[in-house]
Amino acid sequence: MVARAFLPLSLCIAVVAGTATAETVVAARTIRANAVILPTDVTLSVAEMPNGYTRAIDVVGQEARVVLYAGRPILVDDIGPPAVVTRNQIVRLSFEGSGLSINTEGRALERGAVGDRVRIMNLQSRATLFGQVQEDGSVRVYK
Repeated sequence: MVARAFLPLSLCIAVVAGTATAETVVAARTIRANAVILPTDVTLSVAEMPNGYTRAIDVVGQEARVVLYAGRPILVDDIGPPAVVTRNQIVRLSFEGSGLSINTEGRALERGAVGDRVRIMNLQSRATLFGQVQEDGSVRVYK
């Protein structure tokens, strides 16, 4: 008699555990590449995507690297930090090394977020350099 009382409860637990599914963040509307994602741009869908996001907070504020279509999952490689430097923007260049400090202006040859490696053209020498985008929008040139 005791076994019968627990049998329906164990079946209920098995059924409830079987219906649990993961949610994936999907685009609520089509989002253009290079656009910053707003809270109204995303929604959660009942689906499990191995390379997708499960929390909207991880996506909001990021920048779309590719076009994100409505209803499709947002994957890890589809978004990234927003660009601080845009192509053709005039930026401050800085170089420090061996007791030497140089500050000048350059033109960004590509977009970049904080920490990205970008190509820069020195406006005085017309030389193409590589540097790392800083939080203030300047670019630190390295050897």
